[in-house]
Amino acid sequence: MRVNEKIHTPSVRLINENGDQVGIIPTEKALEMAQTVELDLVEVAPEANPPVCRIMDYGKYKYRQKKRSQQRATHRQQLKMLRVRPKTEEHDLLVKVRKAREFIEKGHRVTITVQFKGREMQHREYGTRQLTRFMTELEDIAKVESEPKMEGRRIEMTFAPK
Repeated sequence: MRVNEKIHTPSVRLINENGDQVGIIPTEKALEMAQTVELDLVEVAPEANPPVCRIMDYGKYKYRQKKRSQQRATHRQQLKMLRVRPKTEEHDLLVKVRKAREFIEKGHRVTITVQFKGREMQHREYGTRQLTRFMTELEDIAKVESEPKMEGRRIEMTFAPK
């Protein structure tokens, strides 16, 4: 963006600090108007004929643009993981379901892992039962991204927002 004296066109279409269109005026006069209100003359549409310039605080504008781009970059979809055991009790399971619901409402994907230890491996149906419980509790806001699959001593399943 060209600012103040770096604008070399003979005339510009001017927008004042309030956002009102002033019209097509010589660049020198537009620069004087910007200096009287102690702001900058910024070329916002250089490809237009004549170019569109706006009277604004350029430093504040750059700061807002930087903050906006940082905000966009920080919120990415993440993969959140929750772990349960085959013999996790009802209330504890509901706490995990509520946490998974919060993550999904924020737009994150959630992986539920049922971890088996020792002789629990002989009763894998308990782990499958836990995952089906998650499916029924979250079916209104999430879709199953990956079906339950056994990996070593654990079963994993991933949910994604609808």
